[in-house]
Amino acid sequence: MHELGIVVHVINQIEELAKKNKVNKVVELTLEVGEVSGVVKEYFVDAFEWAKKKTEYMKECHLDYITIQGITYCEDCQKTYPTVQYGKECPYCHSPHTYLVTGKDVMIKNIKVE
Repeated sequence: MHELGIVVHVINQIEELAKKNKVNKVVELTLEVGEVSGVVKEYFVDAFEWAKKKTEYMKECHLDYITIQGITYCEDCQKTYPTVQYGKECPYCHSPHTYLVTGKDVMIKNIKVE
């Protein structure tokens, strides 16, 4: 379960920022998680809820988990399409010359503090 490793990394970053900026607590965290990132939402949320209890600033933090659609670009016909639905082969021209544009990353979008 690599979700726990990602959770720990994200929490460490936020805890460091909270300490640096002398905030009282972090009340909300908004994360954008790509649908092809390999992160299982249920595991991630469970790991986050467990890990936040062990923090200094995030004990009461609400997680807003936003799933970002995977979009793939075809180099041959120059069209984009939903990755999860069609995979690596372009549904328009059936070319294998494609690459992922969005949907793989895990990014902190917003941190709300008091």
